[in-house]
Amino acid sequence: MKIVCVGRNYADHARELGNQIPEEPVLFIKPDSAIYPHKNYYIPHITSELHYECELVVRIDRVGKHIAPEYAHTYYSHLTLGIDFTARDLQNELKSKGLPWEKAKGFDGSAVIGTFVPKDQLPPIDQLGFQLLIDGQVRQHGHTSHMLYPVDRLISYISQFFTLKKGDLIFTGTPAGVGPVHPGMTLQGILDLKPVLDLHIKA
Repeated sequence: MKIVCVGRNYADHARELGNQIPEEPVLFIKPDSAIYPHKNYYIPHITSELHYECELVVRIDRVGKHIAPEYAHTYYSHLTLGIDFTARDLQNELKSKGLPWEKAKGFDGSAVIGTFVPKDQLPPIDQLGFQLLIDGQVRQHGHTSHMLYPVDRLISYISQFFTLKKGDLIFTGTPAGVGPVHPGMTLQGILDLKPVLDLHIKA
């Protein structure tokens, strides 16, 4: 399986990092080895500036290529939240040199996945809210109505370039409020009032 990630899908987040609002979805890939399976998260040695980015995650149910937007909803039935961990110092260094920044986004452990929830237990996909709490305080608050490119349109767009297969994950972009993590922090993801993610940061 693969993890397809969408960058700059919330205007406020693009602005907080000094990026332009994209004219089309910004895509990058994480390998399957990016998935981190434990609740205790150990900060990797490759970075001294690890940032959290909480995102709605869609799990693909069946193979699809050139999916029409009006049929995209039939390709997924479960949603959750994930953390797209970013080695921000490494990313900034690579970007300044005009180099690809997969090392800063796709390293082992850079994708934390919450517990999946059937979408029929959630509001419609364009009316879905989520939060990231750090040590009990809200740090990020996202809503799918604020996405520059809605979920079904993203699935259609992605499938024009990459065949989507059963088990693939789509990270749909993060809202404003990203920042660094430090040992001792606890991260909790809330999807429509449902706790789906619990992560403890270790040294």
